[in-house]
Amino acid sequence: MRKNLSIALLTASTLLIASCSLPRTYQVVISQGNLVDQEMIDKLEIGMTESQVKFVMGTPLISDTFSPNRWDYFTSVTQGETIYTKQKITLFFKDKALLRWDGEIVSNE
Repeated sequence: MRKNLSIALLTASTLLIASCSLPRTYQVVISQGNLVDQEMIDKLEIGMTESQVKFVMGTPLISDTFSPNRWDYFTSVTQGETIYTKQKITLFFKDKALLRWDGEIVSNE
């Protein structure tokens, strides 16, 4: 009888401890787009050719067929609902030479 009571108490305490801890799901860090940093932006110069820009920045994420003189570099780094980085850099070309760029590197430190 005493042995059955101790087993019942042990089982009840184990179930109580197990029910108090909530299961957590692992959330993967998702990096999307082109990872662009300030060093890459600093290397850009007005008048660079498209191939020079691709060497510095990489291939653009978005190439609009209706606007071939505009390249968009979008970066997003998230984990679940947490957004670490979300930025967009847009480069504009004229006669296959870099004319200007918009956007900035956002630092979330």
